Amino acid sequence: MNFREEYNKKLALVENALEKIIERYSSCPLTIYKAVKYSLFAGGKRIRPILLLTAHEMVGGNTEESMELACGLEMIHTYSLVHDDLPAMDDDDMRRGMPTTHKVFGEGIAVLAGDSLLNMAYEVFLDNSLRHPGNLRNHIKAVSVIAAAAGVNGMIGGQVVDLEMEGKPAQPEILDYIHTHKTGALIEASLKAGIVLENTEQKAQEAIAEYGRKLGLAFQIVDDILDVVGDEDSMGKKPKRDEGRKKLTYTAVYGLEKSQRIAEELIEQAVSQLDYFGDKANFLKEIAYYILKRRM
Repeated sequence: MNFREEYNKKLALVENALEKIIERYSSCPLTIYKAVKYSLFAGGKRIRPILLLTAHEMVGGNTEESMELACGLEMIHTYSLVHDDLPAMDDDDMRRGMPTTHKVFGEGIAVLAGDSLLNMAYEVFLDNSLRHPGNLRNHIKAVSVIAAAAGVNGMIGGQVVDLEMEGKPAQPEILDYIHTHKTGALIEASLKAGIVLENTEQKAQEAIAEYGRKLGLAFQIVDDILDVVGDEDSMGKKPKRDEGRKKLTYTAVYGLEKSQRIAEELIEQAVSQLDYFGDKANFLKEIAYYILKRRM
C-alpha cells in the first residue's frame, strides 16, 4: 500500500467515526445540529487525527482505543476554525471552497457551533477514557496534553498574539510564538497524545514531541507561502488575505524564497527525529514531506 492509499484508508476511518459521534447529538435543536455538522464535514484532510492514530499505532497501540481521542482532537481543531473565521477574528467568507459557518448560519449560531464542538470533544474524551479503565491513567494524560495545547498557553494564546500583532512592526521572535502556538501546538499534541496512550519511555516522547514542533511550524510556514502564491480554486479561499490584514507571517518577514528554505529545513529536522523509531515511522516521514508539498 502506497502513502496515498494508506492515508485515504485512515481518512475514511476517521470520517466514519466522526459521523457516528455526531449522530449521538441528533436530538439537540436542529439548527445547532446542522451548524455543527456543516462545520465538521466541510472538507479537510484530517491531518491531526491521522497523526494521532499513526503515532499510537507506531508504539503498539490499536485504532479502536485511540479513534475517539483522534476525533475529539479534530472537533477541537474545527471549533477553532469556526471561531477564527468570524468577523471579530480573521473575517473569512470562504473555507475549503465553501461559505464559512457564520456566512451560512449567522454569527451567533457560528459561535455556538464552535462552543458545541469544543464541549462535544471533551464529552467524547471522557466517555472514551471510561471505556478503557485498565488504561485510564494514560488516557487522562493524553487528554491533558490536548487540553493544554488548545488553551491559553497553546492555540488560544497564539491567536491572541496574532490578533494583537496585526499592523504592527515585524518581530521574528513573536512570529515564531504565534506559529508554534496557534497552529503548531495542536499538531505537536496530536503526536504526543498518541504516544502517551501507551507506556512509552521518555526518549520516545521527546523524539515525537520534537518531530511535532518542527512539523507544526513548517505546516504554518507553508500556509503563509500558499497565501501568497496559491489560487482560490486550489486553496478553497481567497489568497493574500494575510497581506490585506497586515498579519505577521513568514513571507512578510523573510520573503518567499527564504520561507521555503526554512520550511524545507524544518521538515528535514523533523524527519531526523523519527530515526529513533526505525521503519515504524515511515508513514510519519511521508506525512512530513506531504505537508511540505501540500498537494493531494
